[in-house]
Amino acid sequence: MGNNYFQFKQFKVTQNHCAMKVSTDACIQGAWTPIPMKAKRIIDVGTGTGLLSLMMVQRCEQAQVEALEVDESAFFQATENFSLSPWNSRLSCTLADARNYTTTEQVDLIICNPPFFSNSLKSPDPSRTTARHNDSFSLLDLFSFLKQNLHSFGIASILLPATEHKQWEALVLQQKWFFQSQLFICAKEGQEPNRIVSVCSRRFVGDVQKETLSIHHQDGNYTDGFKKLMRPFYLYF
Repeated sequence: MGNNYFQFKQFKVTQNHCAMKVSTDACIQGAWTPIPMKAKRIIDVGTGTGLLSLMMVQRCEQAQVEALEVDESAFFQATENFSLSPWNSRLSCTLADARNYTTTEQVDLIICNPPFFSNSLKSPDPSRTTARHNDSFSLLDLFSFLKQNLHSFGIASILLPATEHKQWEALVLQQKWFFQSQLFICAKEGQEPNRIVSVCSRRFVGDVQKETLSIHHQDGNYTDGFKKLMRPFYLYF
């Protein structure tokens, strides 16, 4: 998905000024994440192109979605994508460092595809490094943001690689929060999951609901499960 734009059924994402482009994993997160009934306010942390905000506002007719972005180029890109969408009146983008941001009203859902690499080789592009590496926004920073801004009945959806998710899971449980559901994403059937989307909250609601989604069959074709999930968004499903 490295083109200058990605056309979805109901909106278009232009991405030529963003370090991180539209990814299949993020599309899965946006399509799968449960949205609380009657959710009114959603925050998308580190929005990049604005993809997750656009998916949230398509799925939730009554919600106002605020996107946060620390990179100026990405902020302007997301703002443009929002303005050209059918839901521009319910979308806003704020140029802000999430570590220093507090909402005036706690929210029902926080969604985030955070920078998740800790020790890997960094890009010569500073914007791409900020988007991919957690030096400037750690998992502890993310949890602090959730704790400060999430409503007591709200939920948070976080997408991480499998290794980094182990660290996230340990942190969440250490802080005496709870997981409600987890989606294990496999690139192909039969492979180990390489990405995990998890939903956590302050409240214990029972056993964690665990699902596995394979994107491709062994022959390279998309699985029925992936096509069904992405059908409201992808043009040719």
